[in-house]
Amino acid sequence: MSGDHDTEEAPPEVHHYNNIGEVPWDIQNYWSQRYKIFSKYDEGVWLTDDAWFGVTPEPVANEIAEHIAKSAPSSRSILVDAFAGAGGNTIAFARSGRWKRVYAIEKNPAVLQCAKHNARIYGVDHQITWFEGDSLQIVNNQLKELGPFSVLFASPPWGGPGYRSDKVFNLSTMEPYSLATLYGEYSLFTGLMVLYLPRTSNVKQLAKLVNDGQTATVMHYCMEGASKALCIYYGGFDLD
Repeated sequence: MSGDHDTEEAPPEVHHYNNIGEVPWDIQNYWSQRYKIFSKYDEGVWLTDDAWFGVTPEPVANEIAEHIAKSAPSSRSILVDAFAGAGGNTIAFARSGRWKRVYAIEKNPAVLQCAKHNARIYGVDHQITWFEGDSLQIVNNQLKELGPFSVLFASPPWGGPGYRSDKVFNLSTMEPYSLATLYGEYSLFTGLMVLYLPRTSNVKQLAKLVNDGQTATVMHYCMEGASKALCIYYGGFDLD
């Protein structure tokens, strides 16, 4: 590691790998793409071994952040990142400069420590309020009053890399929360949400949640000519 971030002590399950010989075999492919995941990787980015699987590549995170910033109603000044992970999307939202405050929730304390550390590397930690715990509980309890002013973004765990083997990903079997559970709980909080899901997600399941008079838009996000994932925008986003 380098710079001022050297003084922080990482938990034992958190690593900054410097060469491929240190990297477990099952994440070596992710490590080889580390600069696409975090362009500032060499400045001391922290990740747990499991967190590598869930980080949104930085160019994709930046594009999503830009789309949400431009399309959300001006009355919405708060961005809630319901599954912050190691901070990829949270950092992009903070860097967009669009939000009065970014609220980031992460259940795993070691991964949350990674996100806080990585936000400091990118110089945006002062724009983010962090919560450790279950996002469904925190959103509908501690953040409840912020709902009318908020856009919620959720990049939930999809159940590990195994989702890639599915030709069509069944969102009702997504772990630890199904699509219906996420939509139902977050709808209690806000009418504007963006869900980041596998590119092979069952579109019929996504559409089934939209009631008459509501709007929903699916957008694919690509990198190097291939779709990495999709986002479904529920609510009054202006994506034209």
